[in-house]
Amino acid sequence: MVSSVTGGRRVVVTGLGVLSSIGTGVREFAEGLRAGRSGAGPITAFDTTGFDHSTGCGLGEFDAAAWIRALPLDGLGPASRFAVSAARMAVDDAGLGPAALAGRAGLVSVGTTDGESHDLDGLVATELAQGSSAMDPAVASRLRAGRLSAAVALELGLSDVEAVTIPTACAAGNYAIGYGCDAIRSGDVDFALCGGADAMCRKTFAGFYRLGTIAPDRCRPFDVDRLGILTGEGAGMLVLESLDSALARGARIHAEVLGYGLNCDAYHQVAPDQASVARVMALALEDAGVKPCEVDLISAHGTGTRANDVTEAEAIREIYGERPPPTVSVKSMLGHTMGAASALAAIACAVAITHRFIPPTINHDRTDPECRIDCVPNHAVEADLRIVQNNGLGFGGNNAVTVLGRYEVAA
Repeated sequence: MVSSVTGGRRVVVTGLGVLSSIGTGVREFAEGLRAGRSGAGPITAFDTTGFDHSTGCGLGEFDAAAWIRALPLDGLGPASRFAVSAARMAVDDAGLGPAALAGRAGLVSVGTTDGESHDLDGLVATELAQGSSAMDPAVASRLRAGRLSAAVALELGLSDVEAVTIPTACAAGNYAIGYGCDAIRSGDVDFALCGGADAMCRKTFAGFYRLGTIAPDRCRPFDVDRLGILTGEGAGMLVLESLDSALARGARIHAEVLGYGLNCDAYHQVAPDQASVARVMALALEDAGVKPCEVDLISAHGTGTRANDVTEAEAIREIYGERPPPTVSVKSMLGHTMGAASALAAIACAVAITHRFIPPTINHDRTDPECRIDCVPNHAVEADLRIVQNNGLGFGGNNAVTVLGRYEVAA
């Protein structure tokens, strides 16, 4: 089966793995999205003394031992634990045991913003307080960001895979999915495990705090009174394979990856560029062979900052005209999970397609007149979704958009 746009194999999603502040596993995650659940609470991942406010969207006491069976837990930093656990969930959800994947050509691509910066925070604190000789070498050995993908391959016993960690910040999850999509389309691999992972860390929280973009209590994307982001953590991993492969083994198909677009404008470290955001959406729709009028829902980057929401909304209107499709931000529920953000949003898109509903943008009182979108405030709505666009906009103008569609069984 050949994509008319790319000339390659059709790519489908057959497995989903989720760690988020509103649910672990795809079932809990779907329930949280439909309920409009908030993952916000006091930050416990690091000491917040000295900050005027310290609300975030953490995982709390996550038991990685329930998912990680082959690797020693103390050899993995928190972000690697998240990535490996979500990958195990995704493989299980796809009905693929390690034996089914062993020896097959594959790809593991994991996006991240911070890598193992949580561990780095701890090492720096130790060095400042006690000197470098007091730093734990075991913790130091966990710092390499490449371990986020390599650990997945090791845990699952994958011997014929390329394992890459993609550090394109908040768009990294979509970058990883796009990389996997290309690998499947071209026939280079039989399967791809793609997504993103990040753990909350003091460094990133403090950076956003100093920029004045941390909200004191709630993330309110597109609201006229929005005050910024809530930092979050988690992981989202997807199993991609060709449609032929999925049909041959009778796999459940969550969604089809219709296409994606990438660009980098390098306009500003943190401020998005409207023309570039519009361009990357156009690239994704072109790659997917989809017209704007065919898109039923947009999962926006939607950070809840002043600059992002207006710029993104205007870019959407540049592509979609005066009446764009419903445009939601799951960050209102999950917080900003950095490198995991667009991967978790992609999973939310697949869930929305499968379960036929639009997740809400919660914490919403009044839409900013400059945004001019329907953000589906506060309550999910039932909807027959066929095609959904997922936006990821990263630091430095690294933008990535994926387009997912419902798989329709051929007559």
